[in-house]
Amino acid sequence: MQDSITAADLETFLVDKAPRAAYYIPDYVSVAEEEYLLRQVYNAPKPKWTQLSGRKLQNWGGLPHPRGMVPERLPPWLLTYTNKISSLDVFGGNCANHVLVNEYKPGEGIMPHEDGPLYYPTVTTISLGSHTVLDFYLPLSQGLSEENDKVSKTEDQRHVFSLLLEPRSLLVLREDLYVNYLHGIHPLTQDTLSHRVANLDRCAAHAEETLTRRTRVSLTIRFVPKVLKTALFLGKSK
Repeated sequence: MQDSITAADLETFLVDKAPRAAYYIPDYVSVAEEEYLLRQVYNAPKPKWTQLSGRKLQNWGGLPHPRGMVPERLPPWLLTYTNKISSLDVFGGNCANHVLVNEYKPGEGIMPHEDGPLYYPTVTTISLGSHTVLDFYLPLSQGLSEENDKVSKTEDQRHVFSLLLEPRSLLVLREDLYVNYLHGIHPLTQDTLSHRVANLDRCAAHAEETLTRRTRVSLTIRFVPKVLKTALFLGKSK
């Protein structure tokens, strides 16, 4: 378990075969912590779950909005990890205040997307229960054909690299990789690893190995800079 990592240590986990900057930390939480976190996730009240196409999720800390997020207190079981990750100084000296819990069953995924401007430009993710493969793409605006700038390239042609996210690992994405690339997960039940996986040398798995997905729970921990005061939200002035 990587329980003594400091901000000064983070650069040693940089994935040097990917654009800046992805940091991959295997075994960031222990097996016991993984079991504890999964119990907390599944003990959450049923209304906390939102069913989407391809996955279901829990939203903790408030609902990010362009006008500002109305903050909600994070439960102690999440505060432990928001504080721990914030101590790596990945949010510009701020403390994470938002957690999205996603559940992906085998065969589920998420379309290529960007996290957008509502968040500080760093996203951190703890994976629990299963591995997944996270794919990175050039956005359509950067993936145009040289022969005809009106014909966009296919998703596969825009694919740049992938990362294997093992159970109990932590991924930190920031800088150019956060701002100028899309990321997504193919809806598969198995992953055959290849040279496209940029962090394979930091993982227990090997090239050409086929991994079977199980149910994966991810904790996506971020900082929302624009937070509303409750009094303002209720229309009261101070």
